[in-house]
Parts: sequence; C-alpha cells; structure tokens
Amino acid sequence: MDDEPDITLGDPAELLAGYLDYYRSEVLRKIDGLSETELRSSRVPSGWTPIGLVNHLAHMERRWLRWGFRAEQVDDPWGDSGNWTPQTPTADVITFYREQAEHSRKIAASAGLAERARAGGRFTEDDRPTLGWILFHVLQEYARHAGHLDIARELTDGSVG
Repeated sequence: MDDEPDITLGDPAELLAGYLDYYRSEVLRKIDGLSETELRSSRVPSGWTPIGLVNHLAHMERRWLRWGFRAEQVDDPWGDSGNWTPQTPTADVITFYREQAEHSRKIAASAGLAERARAGGRFTEDDRPTLGWILFHVLQEYARHAGHLDIARELTDGSVG
C-alpha cells in the first residue's frame, strides 16, 4: 500500500486498518535501499538505529495485540527493550515485522472496536482497554516512528518524503 486510505471511508475500523497498513508500508519504504551499515548505525544521541526501530515496531504490535488484546503467552514481550541494534539478521527482522503485522490484522478483523482486551496477558481485569483504544495507540506509535525514520533517512542520504 503506497497511499493513504480512500478519502470516502467512514467506517472507523476500516480507517484504522487502512492507516496501520499505510504506515507499515511507509516504514519499510523508508529503510529500503539503506546499506547494512546504514540500517545498523544511529544518527541520534539515544542510539536507536533504523533496523532497531523496525524491530521495536514488530515487538510493539506483538505486545499490544497478541499479548495485550488476546492475552496470548508470548516469549519475551519486551524483547526490544533497550535493543536499538538487534543482532538478528536484517531479513529476519523484516520477516518478524511482517509476521506481527499479519497477526495484528487478523486480530483486528476478528473483533469489534468496543471489545475489551482479555485479562491475563498484559492486562488485569480492571485495566483492559478496548480494541479501538489499542489500535489508536498502535497507530500513533507508527506515526511518530515513521517521522523518526523520515529524519534518519534524510540525515543518512538526503532522501525526503
């Protein structure tokens, strides 16, 4: 998907799904063409790298949708914590990213936006957010980090947009 969702969409679930897919593809577009060194080099004092940010986004989706909303038991839900340059090969990080996106799509399509997360994974009975809340949170995280990748790419090779 290279374009934003159709401007005539009015259904919130379709808009959320469309914008999430838009940002997912934007993230991959922004790292496309970077060398292995560029993918694993930081341009900012905090130390994050482009491939580390992709790894973070994959873990973030898994954390919020699989462990959070569905209360699935996942290995190391915080596996990206402080790991801004993963040792995993780039192709494996991208595969993991795509797999988590597909899991998220299936979860989002299988429930209504007002459905509350299951207790037992990330959430207790008292703090279970709705799927709509989770998807908006995931969307804002994507928007913020896609902007970070805009800046990193421009600083790396001058590419903008």
